[in-house]
Amino acid sequence: MSEFESRPVGRTKLKVSIFGQGGAPLGGNLSPVGPAQAEETLDFAWANGIRFYDTAPFYGYGLSEHYFGNGLRKHKRDDYVLSTKVGRLLKPRFKPQAPNDPWKDPLPFEPVFDYGYDAVMRSFEDSLQRLGLNRIDILLIHDIGATTHFEKHAPMMKSAMEGGFKALQKLRQDGLIGALGMGVNEWEVCMEAMGHGDFDVFLLAGRYTLLEQEALTTFLPECRKRGTTIIIGGPFNSGILAVGAKPGTTYNYEPAPKEILEKVAKIEKVCADHKVALPAAALQFPLTHSSVCSVIPGSRSVAELKRNLDLFRTPIPKALWSDLKSAGLMRADAPTPQ
Repeated sequence: MSEFESRPVGRTKLKVSIFGQGGAPLGGNLSPVGPAQAEETLDFAWANGIRFYDTAPFYGYGLSEHYFGNGLRKHKRDDYVLSTKVGRLLKPRFKPQAPNDPWKDPLPFEPVFDYGYDAVMRSFEDSLQRLGLNRIDILLIHDIGATTHFEKHAPMMKSAMEGGFKALQKLRQDGLIGALGMGVNEWEVCMEAMGHGDFDVFLLAGRYTLLEQEALTTFLPECRKRGTTIIIGGPFNSGILAVGAKPGTTYNYEPAPKEILEKVAKIEKVCADHKVALPAAALQFPLTHSSVCSVIPGSRSVAELKRNLDLFRTPIPKALWSDLKSAGLMRADAPTPQ
């Protein structure tokens, strides 16, 4: 099958396929993923034209990076783009895994936040070892923001901007990475970061989706002005746009509140009127914005990935988008597929 269209990453020489493979599910964030399943999924991704892969040390405490390295080393290094992240160092774990740990059967490590210069340099080198590769294309500061750090955000951000960001700049200057950015859950923290310097790309999870487009007000116009591009993670808002407004479904990794369920039910009804599956519209919507270079739903199996690819390729009538806007379910200024 032919490869996907590719788009530039910021003003760099890198280009990523508009559909990418996210690495969190292969780290075992809902259920265990064994090596055979991971290899099969990544092989299927490659066979179906995916050439952008995103992972992180946090995903399965190194497991996702191991899987991605094993799956990608069989291909020519210049034929794909790989991103990973910094901000957590992995320390050996000798105590039992916590019952509420988000990862199922991870590697025996535990993450420690550190956004300092030396920690980012060490994290970069550790990731190269886990991946078994000599190059990382895009390096992202991971999970900075009040959603993760609460009252500790300010000192964490100071450390990241005064230390980690300078480390990324050094790595890019020395040609060891091709692009630098952040992988976060809040567009507001991206705006804050842009006050400290120029970023090539932001991986923004769940904040520019079929369900919410507040980022159109200030963030996306600023990105367009600077030539900074966006990778869309979490296009299903952690679940609800994949399965619809069903009891117990998740939004922002927690049970969806009543108002979200009600809005999604209305969006789902408009999609049904046009005989389009809700997740198809969710996957295709973000890429219409000129600053978005890729959308990366995570898939833990061939079956999940095949479903996502089929949804991504589903024809959607223009009237669906205009009906969503007319019903007040989408911002009037949101770009939509033509």
